[in-house]
Amino acid sequence: MPGESFWPYAELSEQPTPEELAALDPELHAALFGTPLGRFSISLEFPAFGGPDYERAVGLARLAPEYRQIGAGERRRHRATYYSKDAGALRELFELVGVLDGCDVLVDGRAVPGARELWLPLVWLLVR
Repeated sequence: MPGESFWPYAELSEQPTPEELAALDPELHAALFGTPLGRFSISLEFPAFGGPDYERAVGLARLAPEYRQIGAGERRRHRATYYSKDAGALRELFELVGVLDGCDVLVDGRAVPGARELWLPLVWLLVR
């Protein structure tokens, strides 16, 4: 540790806060702390888009159990994460943003083959 005369910065805590940990990218979190045994989740990540459905889509995304906004300006993306009990809300948002070229479907926070074609139809079976 450098002497105090060489450390003009504010004192930082040694451990990240829960808010900082929650904001980590899932892949970085897994690399740092290992993959936790958690609940199965599906996330929809979509860019800002023009049209009347944008505000509704963002409103629905914010109601998701986990929501984060990534980037700013033209690079802004919205990520809404849902669990099995939220299948209806996931489907409602997907009907608005699923047609977008920039819409990604993530399984447990990761892009996997067949997420859109296989995993989403399986989750639709949970919609009552």
